[in-house]
Amino acid sequence: MKALNLTVIAAAAMFSISSCSTVPLTGRSRLSLISESEMRGAASLEYSKFIKSPSTKVLNNADAQRVKRVGQRIQAAITKYMNANGYASQIQGFAWEFNLIDSKEVNAWCMPGGKVAVYTGLLPVAKDDAGLATVMGHEIAHAIAQHSSERASQAALAQAGGGILSAATGGKSSGTQELISQAYGLGAQGFVLLPNSRKQELEADNLGLTFMAIAGYDPATAVSFWQRMAAASRGSQKPAEFFSTHPADETRIAQIQRLLPQAQKYYNSTTGKPIR
Repeated sequence: MKALNLTVIAAAAMFSISSCSTVPLTGRSRLSLISESEMRGAASLEYSKFIKSPSTKVLNNADAQRVKRVGQRIQAAITKYMNANGYASQIQGFAWEFNLIDSKEVNAWCMPGGKVAVYTGLLPVAKDDAGLATVMGHEIAHAIAQHSSERASQAALAQAGGGILSAATGGKSSGTQELISQAYGLGAQGFVLLPNSRKQELEADNLGLTFMAIAGYDPATAVSFWQRMAAASRGSQKPAEFFSTHPADETRIAQIQRLLPQAQKYYNSTTGKPIR
């Protein structure tokens, strides 16, 4: 049995080495055992169920139009960046949607394939278009970096001995669907509170900062947005950073401040302003 386990682990490790792709901008190698197209298909179905649910109230007011406008600007920026840097194939098949949901939750999320939802509870914290661009750019960055596919791949690899890896990589939709549900937390409230790792969160901050800059939103405003988010969460029971899937507010803000000079160049090249 021990020899068999070692064989499975070795085979899984060899397979993972040959099943990696690169995250745009950061250049990080990510595990890609699960088909991104299957992830997008499953996410599209779940998003449609959510939007059509009797408990979901999709708004079509001025704020909703603002969410769509900001989202479309970020979409255009991402398309420009991906096409210019050899990543065009990674956004082929995206079917973008931007919806404002009537809810007191301070939340926003993006599913694979560009399915975005912003909750009205977030609007007072976002404050303006730049704040919306900050959080929407961050959430969309998760989809661009294929973080949900990566989590599903990690789950498949971890359970390789149980046969789930072969089911997922063999094109069996039921096995892939199970992994998607586990990794992305689809269903009920699960897909709203995404189990993002700290590394993926910080990577999404990095990509999101660049995308909002290319879209013409000053990335420096991201610092004040995350400070407002930190203030809004004070008093809640937040776990220590080591035990949390999200980085500490101080860690996130410090990284954004370090990345600002790089992001500012994208912003200045877009707006024509001199680099500060």
